[in-house]
Amino acid sequence: MCGIIGYVGNKEAAPILVEGLKKLEYRGYDSAGVATINNKNILIKKDVGKISEIEKKLNWASLLGNVGIAHTRWSTHGAVTKMNAHPHNDCKNEIALVHNGIIENYAELRFLLAKEGHSFKSETDTEVLAHLIEKFLEHCNIENAIIKTLKIVEGAYALAILYVKEPEKIFIAKKSSPLVIGLGKDEMFVASDVIAIMPHTKKIVYLNDNEIAILTKQSYTVKNFDAVKIDKKVQELKWDIEQTSLNGFDHFMLKEIFEQPTTIQNAFKGRIDIRAGNAKFGGINLSKKDLKEINRVILTACGTSWHACLIGKYLFEDIAKIPVQVEYASELRYSKPILDKNVLVIALSQSGETADTIAALEKAKKQNAKTFGIVNVVGSTITRMVDGGIYLHAGPEIGVASTKAFTSQLVILYLLAIFLARAKEQLNNREGVKMLKLLQEIPKKVKKVLDANKKIKDIAKKYCSISNALYLGRGYNFPVALEGALKLKEISYIHAEGYPAAEMKHGPIALVDKNMPSIFIAPSDRLSKKILSNIEEVKSRGGKVIIITTPTKHNELKEKADEIIYVPNTTEQLMPILTVIPTQLLAYHIAVARGCDVDKPRNLAKSVTVE
Repeated sequence: MCGIIGYVGNKEAAPILVEGLKKLEYRGYDSAGVATINNKNILIKKDVGKISEIEKKLNWASLLGNVGIAHTRWSTHGAVTKMNAHPHNDCKNEIALVHNGIIENYAELRFLLAKEGHSFKSETDTEVLAHLIEKFLEHCNIENAIIKTLKIVEGAYALAILYVKEPEKIFIAKKSSPLVIGLGKDEMFVASDVIAIMPHTKKIVYLNDNEIAILTKQSYTVKNFDAVKIDKKVQELKWDIEQTSLNGFDHFMLKEIFEQPTTIQNAFKGRIDIRAGNAKFGGINLSKKDLKEINRVILTACGTSWHACLIGKYLFEDIAKIPVQVEYASELRYSKPILDKNVLVIALSQSGETADTIAALEKAKKQNAKTFGIVNVVGSTITRMVDGGIYLHAGPEIGVASTKAFTSQLVILYLLAIFLARAKEQLNNREGVKMLKLLQEIPKKVKKVLDANKKIKDIAKKYCSISNALYLGRGYNFPVALEGALKLKEISYIHAEGYPAAEMKHGPIALVDKNMPSIFIAPSDRLSKKILSNIEEVKSRGGKVIIITTPTKHNELKEKADEIIYVPNTTEQLMPILTVIPTQLLAYHIAVARGCDVDKPRNLAKSVTVE
């Protein structure tokens, strides 16, 4: 993985490709390269490092030609070296190829190709593809050579390929890794993410698995692996290019944290029917009978989205009285879950392209479970495979560490819990009206939380040199503790752990000392007294305490805190939307103080499209 951009048209390709690579930087990468065709020669320039540095060093603009492909690599097979960077080519330098994904049987294929005399320059799995195509070209045309290649490889791929003997075309193919075609006037684009082509066109075509396409400057043709032509629907992008700009913020992560009053409102906008005391959705695709017959829900996701699932479990069981399991998608795909038509499997993914989550859904569908997706990216793979789904409408999230998508997921889960509760007659109209009105108040309350930004920045300066941190919460705020710890790990590289506060004394308390702060998510609620005793346990051992809480008449928590951050009052069910924001800001400001690249943290990718 990580980023692909391709262009064919009347313009010089290289500047467009480099611009596209810069749009894809947020996905995370360790090297980059560009290939063009000029005078029936393939020209390639690639290296390790940041795009801006490579661009100065290699002068990509000197690569002439009206057709080209480019790539940012996030290493999976082979070290971070110039030779392992993409594009890769064959022995004759007639093919240039970029690849997102993993070829699982590359080792045996490489061994066989080497025995036949093919010479490899890199350690990557990707190079095998170029040599396989070269091998099959001895007996067929390029299109059939690609299809033959893809029929014998195992794994995931999004491919863009150049061939010197057909110099006005780009050949692309997809399986389990995203790829989209952009349609322009006398020009065509291909990319792994629509953000890379948004400056040029809003007309796009999504490729499905096991499809190959041939792009020229005036047309595109999509076929299956039996070479049968497929008609594809052209879609119009709704995102605005301005949404991918910093707009005065220092980093995308900070911008996206501050967008949350708007993105939370967008998540429930048009989805609230106050008079009926119910949520309303356009893409559920489940009948009233289907909804009533659901007897179990499985929530599945990875990373931050998995933390949202944990809160979703509380919501569904609390409001809709439905038993819920929360599963890591990476584990669910290889487990033996007991599923049937009365089980609803709900997958959460910001990108809609998370490989493990897609595989988990495929498993659920094979066992006849109902499937549902909660995603942000319109037209993504998950949206095309589920029985029904809901979009977050959060706009593009550029920062690798998810923030606004998480709070939007919580809004959708809250609405969906109400919707299921009403369908199963577990919630009456009056209760539904009350709950929906409380949700409508949340954007204003989020703005009040954001007013504490300067105070949180000051706290961050005091703690930016720590090596470890403990995040603790109870009930609905236990998953917030997990999410807060993850954010700190992701962008500041500080070791942090999240725990249910009561579990602290079963192990983590051994770590408590004056050098390790404990961050308590402790709003005033039914568990306040319980968490106060946990705070006492930390204080009695000399530990530093940062408390995120709500204003009360009593000063018990303030007296115990080394630092205290207030959020407005709301119900337990909505509180995580407010309490998570100080943890986002704390992680952000600590990372900035440590000089970390908060938008592109090391070793991480925005869209994890490999296992």
